[in-house]
Amino acid sequence: MANLFDYLKWRGDLSLEQTSINDIDSLVLSRLSYLPFDGIVPDTFSSGVTVAEAAAGLLQRDDVEDEVIMKMDLPFLKEVANSRRFSGMDLCGYTNQVDPNAEKQFAALAIKMTPQSFYIAYRGTDLSLAGWKEDFNMSFCTPVPAQVDAVRYLNDAARALPGQFYVGGHSKGGNLAVYASAFCRPEVQDRLVFVHNHDGPGFDSCVLESGGYRRIAERIKTFIPQSSVVGMLLQHEEDYYVIRSTQIGLMQHDLFSWEVQRDEFVYLDEVTDHSKFLDRTLKTWLTQLNPEQREQFVDALFSILEETNASSLKELTLNWHKNARIVLKSLHEMDDDMRHNLSQALGLLFEAAKQTMRENVQKTIPKPKLLQSRTLDHNKEP
Repeated sequence: MANLFDYLKWRGDLSLEQTSINDIDSLVLSRLSYLPFDGIVPDTFSSGVTVAEAAAGLLQRDDVEDEVIMKMDLPFLKEVANSRRFSGMDLCGYTNQVDPNAEKQFAALAIKMTPQSFYIAYRGTDLSLAGWKEDFNMSFCTPVPAQVDAVRYLNDAARALPGQFYVGGHSKGGNLAVYASAFCRPEVQDRLVFVHNHDGPGFDSCVLESGGYRRIAERIKTFIPQSSVVGMLLQHEEDYYVIRSTQIGLMQHDLFSWEVQRDEFVYLDEVTDHSKFLDRTLKTWLTQLNPEQREQFVDALFSILEETNASSLKELTLNWHKNARIVLKSLHEMDDDMRHNLSQALGLLFEAAKQTMRENVQKTIPKPKLLQSRTLDHNKEP
């Protein structure tokens, strides 16, 4: 099945003047924000380097394979850098911040597509535990630090750069793209062409009911794979487009598994029953926990992980034998209040799953057919 790599081969030789930007281009540009361009792409908007130049600088690093989040990022970058469509685009305004104390992970990139059009790409969650903690914090806190930075970044970019803006991101980056577009200055909103959320979580009602969100709602497009988990979290008011993926379950969050056909995604009518089950279960669970309980659960969970002294998922998994023992020891030594908060939240999660399962079973049980009664005419001979 065809994917992003096939698209780059099919359409990579066509400039934006020949065929205008499409939904798959947006996904390509979103993914560029995941590349570790520290020290390569300028952090200012006044100067930049081309995609080809940035790729050459990154690929010559000896430890580049250890720096990228996914192994597919390197062959992807090579294809993008070799394409006529993307190689000459300028990259600028690169920022990459991870602050465990502030529980923040934020990265973004501005891409000059033409002299009067820029794509603002927000990175999703990286491998840092600070980034994952911030994701969990979204369940009880708005805004989180990355959302605040996302708004500031878009406003700063609009002050420095001319023309129109296209905004997008994958995973948490999609959430940041929508949030920044909803809460940036009104004059910046007037310059937005579209806002793309690629399988990123939604928001609470205070965001969806805000005037800023309403103002740009019709320009938002959300894309999710058929078994989406991340993209179904929290609330979405906008319609979403379901894309067929070659992966299964949570692995469908991998955008390299999303199927394409020439210059369009391969769409499906709806998400799978598995995705609906998880969505319903998590939403039921969250409604049973007030914001304070959600915060207590997240703090308890990550306090256990912090005992390992790991700062990233990579460090956590590399020494998983040792870290597993530390986690078990931390659970045993946890104070009563924290253990109660953790147990209560997990218990409600299991109850939510059982409730969803019961509801699904009731929906699938066929209703008995009503037998049509027949009035007998006793005056009529049989």
